[in-house]
Amino acid sequence: MQTLYRRLLRLMPRIGVQVTDLGPGAAVVARRGGPYEVTDVDQGTKVLSRRGGPYRVTGVDKDTWLLRRTRGGARTAVAEKGVVPLGDTGAVLLIDDPEHQDERKLQLSAAEYLCVQHVTAMLELYGVNCVFDVGANTGQYAKRLRRAGYTGRIVSFEPTSETFTKLAKAAEKDPDWRVYQCGLGREESTAEIHKSWLTMNSLLPPSDYGKGRYSRFKKSDTEEIRIRRLDEVMDEALEGLADPVPYLKMDTQGYDLEVFAGAGKRVTDFVGLQSEVACLRLYEGSPGMGEAVAAYEAEGFGITGMYPVTREATTGRVIEFDCVMMRAEAAPEPPKQ
Repeated sequence: MQTLYRRLLRLMPRIGVQVTDLGPGAAVVARRGGPYEVTDVDQGTKVLSRRGGPYRVTGVDKDTWLLRRTRGGARTAVAEKGVVPLGDTGAVLLIDDPEHQDERKLQLSAAEYLCVQHVTAMLELYGVNCVFDVGANTGQYAKRLRRAGYTGRIVSFEPTSETFTKLAKAAEKDPDWRVYQCGLGREESTAEIHKSWLTMNSLLPPSDYGKGRYSRFKKSDTEEIRIRRLDEVMDEALEGLADPVPYLKMDTQGYDLEVFAGAGKRVTDFVGLQSEVACLRLYEGSPGMGEAVAAYEAEGFGITGMYPVTREATTGRVIEFDCVMMRAEAAPEPPKQ
């Protein structure tokens, strides 16, 4: 015999009310919408979806599930072996279809994420309130810092006209993001920069190795740009900061040491830096990783992180690292026990 409860549920659709039965003693009643899909997540836990269901469920841990919308089974759930705990941090990495994942792309994407997280942590630890973003391109680095939570000033430098226009557009609604159309180097001058290499514009010509790796290097346009010294622009860039604590990021396609040299004695103002250092030279005349790191260490910076930027697919060799370095003497005093 049907209970009164069940009889009422059966009658409701006749008066235009949608009913979704969730099991003994539970139902969802709605005047509009439907039909609803019900997905069992765990014993006593269900997901109700009005559109786009049902869902496939992967358990992440005893209190967490991953839900992925499916249509006729076209999308599959993350495999259980694709749920990777990150040590004892409480964080997990979810890998869709781990058996067919491109290891190199996964590693480089993870390195980019970890680098941004590390830099943001160092900026907070050292109290940085101004980041010099040299070789800004269209503002990718600054945007990552903002997404990661950095709220201080950013000063971006990009010399080529077309790319600078895009950078200025990206920064126009951010009141503490300043942009300069110039390159930075050892001396005040003008120079021809190779461009039309996507994000790899450089004042240096490509090496034989670079030409072999990137077909984009076979042809290039050039543009005359202004080059300034870093120490010459610092006061203007730091104007308005009562107690400036600057950090220097360089990504200038083989020209970072020239930018660094242009800081002169004011390099001691920086509590940290980030430089793209090369294991395999893409540009003629660019320094190797050992030479670059030695120059930075000579000025009091020590490595806090190394993150691969590009790797050879055929050999696995790293081509370039993002090298993060901080001036240990500028770190805050640890709290007394």
